[in-house]
Amino acid sequence: MEEQNIRKYAELMNELGLTGLEFNESGNIVRLERSTAPAKGVYAPEPAAASASQPAAKPASSSLKEILSPMVGVFYRAPMENAVPFVQVGDQVRKGDVVCIIESMKLMNEIRAEEEGIVEEICVENTEVVDFGRVLFRLSPM
Repeated sequence: MEEQNIRKYAELMNELGLTGLEFNESGNIVRLERSTAPAKGVYAPEPAAASASQPAAKPASSSLKEILSPMVGVFYRAPMENAVPFVQVGDQVRKGDVVCIIESMKLMNEIRAEEEGIVEEICVENTEVVDFGRVLFRLSPM
């Protein structure tokens, strides 16, 4: 990979406020990450209680399996607008079932369940931007 391409992706990350970016170039997976720690001497308030715009994260039960975002992008619950979502709370999913789509760099990526289970929680809103490693779904064992 050429330095100018790395710089281009780093600028894109900065422009969009992303902390991570993963892409496939010439058959090689490339992952760029940047720290979100504030610069020295910059005031950063301590995280307060969850605001009204963002609900508090529920603690995960140890028996629940999580489906994590493998990339940065826009989360979609359905294959197209006004279509039936891939999964709903209470649905059974099998290994390999498509549970959502993440649009990244104008590509639609199907996210598949890696294990079977029952959808207990959908942790992301439709069209929300997700980061690498963000919890998308929580499943209970079947």
